[in-house]
Amino acid sequence: MSEGNQMRFRVGGMDCASCAGKIETAVRRMPGVEDVSVSVTAGTLLVSHDGSGDATAIAGKVEGLGYAVAPAGEAARTAPKTSCCAHDHDHKHDHGGHDQHDHAHAHGHGHGKSEADLGLHGHDHGPMDGPWWKSKKGRLTIASGVALALAYGLGHLVPAIAPYAFLLAMAVGLVPIARRAVMAALAGTPFSIEMLMTIAAIGAVIINATEEAAAVVFLFLVGELLEGVAAGRARASIQSLGTLVPKTALLEENGVTREVEAETLAVGATILVRPGDRIPADGVILSGDSAIDEAPVTGESTPKRKGVNEPVFAGTVNGDGALRLRVTAAAADNTIARVIKLVEEAQESKAPTERFIDRFSRYYTPGVVVVAALIAILPPLLAGGIWSEWVYKGLAVLLIGCPCALVISTPAAIAASLSSGARRGLLMKGGAVLEGLGKLTAVAFDKTGTLTEGKPKVTDIVSTSLPQAEILRLAAALETGSSHPLALAILDRAKAEGIAIPAAGNNKALGGKGVAGTVEGQNLLLCSPRAAADAVEIDAGSQAAIAALNDAGKTVSLLLVDGKVAGALAMRDEPRADALTGLKRLRDAGIRTIMLTGDNRRTAEAVGRALDIEVRAELLPQDKQRIVGELRSEGLVVGKVGDGINDAPALAAADIGIAMGGGTDVALETADAAVLHGRVGDVADMIALSKRTMGNIGQNITIALGLKAVFLVTTVIGITGLWPAILADTGATVLVTLNALRLLKTA
Repeated sequence: MSEGNQMRFRVGGMDCASCAGKIETAVRRMPGVEDVSVSVTAGTLLVSHDGSGDATAIAGKVEGLGYAVAPAGEAARTAPKTSCCAHDHDHKHDHGGHDQHDHAHAHGHGHGKSEADLGLHGHDHGPMDGPWWKSKKGRLTIASGVALALAYGLGHLVPAIAPYAFLLAMAVGLVPIARRAVMAALAGTPFSIEMLMTIAAIGAVIINATEEAAAVVFLFLVGELLEGVAAGRARASIQSLGTLVPKTALLEENGVTREVEAETLAVGATILVRPGDRIPADGVILSGDSAIDEAPVTGESTPKRKGVNEPVFAGTVNGDGALRLRVTAAAADNTIARVIKLVEEAQESKAPTERFIDRFSRYYTPGVVVVAALIAILPPLLAGGIWSEWVYKGLAVLLIGCPCALVISTPAAIAASLSSGARRGLLMKGGAVLEGLGKLTAVAFDKTGTLTEGKPKVTDIVSTSLPQAEILRLAAALETGSSHPLALAILDRAKAEGIAIPAAGNNKALGGKGVAGTVEGQNLLLCSPRAAADAVEIDAGSQAAIAALNDAGKTVSLLLVDGKVAGALAMRDEPRADALTGLKRLRDAGIRTIMLTGDNRRTAEAVGRALDIEVRAELLPQDKQRIVGELRSEGLVVGKVGDGINDAPALAAADIGIAMGGGTDVALETADAAVLHGRVGDVADMIALSKRTMGNIGQNITIALGLKAVFLVTTVIGITGLWPAILADTGATVLVTLNALRLLKTA
């Protein structure tokens, strides 16, 4: 389905999976609609159609169910400030100015209509972002509570009018609920929570239990209100990322700096970021040097020193130096915007467990209605039971059986985990990926840029006739101006040691051998041992040292001064700082680890020994893909970790592909999951989060079904009635949601 045949809406007031189910069922039945995806946490509705879809009709259908709705994207950009799309993430990454979010979109309620107009549709799904008592849902709950309190007061003073007072108190809350129930039934969802609630309340009135009916309606509204507050917390967790990006930026044009809206910055623009300011856009440093606090984006606790030509991300904090940046991504496509978009889309992708619960609930709810009816009818008919007593029990069972807690048990936990992971730089594309990570039994890693830093460093300086500092100084003089990775390693080491690098003359590169030149009247040659052996004789001691360094996977360059060996420099792409501990965590969890690399066997095995990991070297991309397939054929559930480009075939072949990167397009879009700050330990964190999530889901299902089972038995034997029944339902729903929200905290 092309994006041209998709419509995306912001829906206000969805607080649980039951809400999403009603909307999905209603919209799916409309002409021209081919597929529907509803995300409770993101507050979005995505409709795929055959080209004949009518956005106005779809919006009207959703509004008829009691929700505020407006199109996301360009159409929403012109909507009033009260629109539910103030925070517009459309399907094309059109994030607009997400630094200006007031989060009103999550429960928008306007679109040019008055409050009274919305009330005609029973819109009690008000915004949960402000104080709860200012929301429509909060006001309705308060009104119902006040009416109930007045009914109790009047009933105490004038007992004769008590039934009528409780009837009126019940009507305050029940009328909007009943309207929503009827609209949902007409749209294809006859067994909604509102319908069950309406039947139970009306049935209670029929058997003269008006006091309990009024109390049950009030408790139901309290439960819905608590659900809304909890859902708002989960929704705000990821949306709060949008507030990290500043609203304004200092644009530099023709030598003049002026303040502009950050969302207007174009790719290629030059901006100034002062010390202590948040960086307003993704960019590359043109001039300056500073410690960048990337914790808001990657979770990295230690500021990272960055200089010219190094990338920085929107939302991170500039430390101690002024920076000039060249903007590399528009506001709609910067790191924060893409993370938000990725997580929102991920929340729309259901996990296998969630899909099973959805299917189960479709049969479970009608089954509950049948069981409740049988409990109400059979004992009086077959055993001479008292009708009012058994109808009362049937109504209680009807309330106990409401599936809200069960249905929300999985998506609430998954949404919380996706949000928690995103805030720590762990991105997972959907519930299926999150669930699958916990099932991995083997993880295959690329070497360069994944297990290692991706760039060589000088690891050893061997002195023969000159001091180590002098060897480094002369070698750096020869390499000045070169962009070769080994040359950059030497220059970085010289800079780190504060060495003043002299000027070199007559520099020339010797193809495939090294570089030669003159420094302070000395003729220098920096070359490979093989090339050096053609020019001078290398003594046995030096040869042994070179062989030992090569065996350790290091590249060796010899420095010759006036035709004599002065010393040597050894370089290697070193393992990441946390690679050893990260791999150990995986092995301790019973997960097999293996390195798949195209590098030469000697270098790969040296790194493998240092990291205690199984090694397969000198592989082509198709070899990596083949090995992943072989591991899967052995019965292993395989994760593949790589850079997302050279490893693309293997990433696709694995059960779960994980890209390493610092917020690049590849890291965010190629694989099933991505770790933004490139730490090996993050793979173990991701797997641990998956296992925590599945454990939380198990707890939620136990809470949901366990409470229902207990109250079902106590109701049938006459211990509990309508009040405990509604508490069993709304209480379980709130408990399940709050339990899921524990996943928002870092373990």
